[in-house]
Amino acid sequence: MSLGYLIGKLSAKILKLQINIPLILLLSIIPDIDIILRAIFGVPLHRGPTHSLILAFLVLIPFLIFFNKRALPYFFALISHSVMADFFTSGSIQLLWPITEAEIALSQFGFSLIQITDPINHMLELSLFIFALIVMLRSRDFLKFFSDTLSNLLLVIPVFAVLLPTFTSYPLPVPNLLILPHLFFLTVFGISSLMPLFKSL
Repeated sequence: MSLGYLIGKLSAKILKLQINIPLILLLSIIPDIDIILRAIFGVPLHRGPTHSLILAFLVLIPFLIFFNKRALPYFFALISHSVMADFFTSGSIQLLWPITEAEIALSQFGFSLIQITDPINHMLELSLFIFALIVMLRSRDFLKFFSDTLSNLLLVIPVFAVLLPTFTSYPLPVPNLLILPHLFFLTVFGISSLMPLFKSL
C-alpha cells in the first residue's frame, strides 16, 4: 500500500492533479483480491489475471476516455502492485493475461528475485512505510483519514488486507519488523472507514 500511495502521489504531482487517497490505497492492493477468491470460491491461481497489465489497461480505457489524465495516478497505483511489488518479490505472474497464460518471472530476464520472506524485503517494506508516512504528514494527506468523506468507506477493504495477515497469518504471517506498520494502518484505516458512519448517527 505504501508503494501504491507513493506512486499515485508522485504521478499526481507530476500531472498537477489532486487524488483520492482512499481510492489510491484500495487500488494498490486490489490485485490481491484473488487471494479472497481462492479462499471463498477455490480459484486456484494467485498472481493470475487480477495481476495482468493487459487487464489493467483494458479497465483503464473507459476511465481515460471519461476522466482523461486524471485516471493515470489510479492506474499507476494499481499496476505498482504487480509490476513493482509482486514481480520483484513473488516469482511468476500472469502479466500478459489474456494474451497468454504464461507466467513471467524476473529470473527469466537474468535477475535475482528478492524473496517475500527475505529480511531485505522486510527492510524495503519498512522503508517504504516510513517514507509514505513522512509524505502523508508533510502533504497533510494524513488529515483526510479523519474526515467524514464517503470515500473513506473504501478503506474497509485495506483494513481486511491488513487484518488477515496480522491476526490470522493468511495468506502469510507478518514479520515482526512489520507488525507496527500493520497495526498503524489497521488503526488509522479502521477509524477512517467508520468516520462517515459516525456522521450519519
